[in-house]
Amino acid sequence: MAAVLERIHRANRPKYQSLSPRQARIAYLMGAEILDLPRAPLARVENLAIPGPAGEIAVRLYAPVTREAGVAQDARGLPVLLYFHGGGFVIGNLETHDSLCRQLALRSGAAVMAVDYRLAPEHPFPAAVDDCWAALEWLVHAAPELGLDPRRIAVGGDSAGGTLAAVSALHARDVQDTLGVSLALQLLITPGATAHADTDSHRRFAEGHLLEADTIAWFFNQYIPDERRDDWRFAPLEAEDHEGLAPACLILAEADPLIDEGIAYADLLRAQGNEVQLELYRGVTHDFIKMGRSIPEAEQALDACAAALRQAFDRDPQ
Repeated sequence: MAAVLERIHRANRPKYQSLSPRQARIAYLMGAEILDLPRAPLARVENLAIPGPAGEIAVRLYAPVTREAGVAQDARGLPVLLYFHGGGFVIGNLETHDSLCRQLALRSGAAVMAVDYRLAPEHPFPAAVDDCWAALEWLVHAAPELGLDPRRIAVGGDSAGGTLAAVSALHARDVQDTLGVSLALQLLITPGATAHADTDSHRRFAEGHLLEADTIAWFFNQYIPDERRDDWRFAPLEAEDHEGLAPACLILAEADPLIDEGIAYADLLRAQGNEVQLELYRGVTHDFIKMGRSIPEAEQALDACAAALRQAFDRDPQ
């Protein structure tokens, strides 16, 4: 990990906060897969457009088998992970997380549907949340036509996407009667959960550990004004009720400013009676799961995600 950080430092790329949002998106796209595993070939990759609250939302469906083979394996259709990419609510898209989504589908045997939700500052809070909720509700109804099982749906994401997944799990519980299904799992990879980036780990890892304090502040300032940050749709730790949620698997990194809030969220979920699996990877930074070319912990974490998904989908649907 130290060698990776040294290489990143030597590359001397401009900080995101020194760029415009558009420039930052291009910079992230150009570097997103340098450390990531090569894009694995899959039998099924489809680009779709689904209805959203402000127009169409682009999504990408990944599956390790064709639709026909999936239905032949299981008449119910493949289980599916609805995935929200990271990027501080400002950067990231379907391409930056293509390799990660392919690995999750390949290793779990499930389908993965990645969501290209709207980004700030052009679309500030709660636009991203609204898009993710709309994608979930659409998927529940559209799953059979896609050869997917609407009774075996999980939500997941990394970083800001992990926040969106946690918030979507809270929403799914609240609208369960109209949604008609319970989520099988919430897969939270290095998620944000607090309102004000004020935990001890934000101070310990403020500089030199990939995700820096100034960058976090820049992301948040693009996305949401300070006076709104206690809203649980931004900070799921602030939700009033955490009972009755989907089982959670949290993937955390030791040298990550977000680790304290990740542990706090896991503790809160467990204290409220939810099933929680916590995987803590020592000596690695935020975004480590996308560094499979360089550090073995990335593949270990991908395998842990896949195992959690398989276990969740093997259960009898609620």
